[in-house]
Amino acid sequence: MVVKLRIDDVIRLAKAHPCGSNEWLVTKLGMDIGLSCLGCGHSMRIMRTKLDNSFREFIKRGLV
Repeated sequence: MVVKLRIDDVIRLAKAHPCGSNEWLVTKLGMDIGLSCLGCGHSMRIMRTKLDNSFREFIKRGLV
């Protein structure tokens, strides 16, 4: 399953970040996806295939 992401989407992943939050803001799209933790502000990049496997749900959709 390929997840259709947009910039500024807020998503929930399978595992929580060490700070306790499992909500992430999408900041970059492409071969790898840029995410920012909404709990502590930590930024990371994750490969699209790995994100597709750990994606659980949309919390809030970004603008088109």
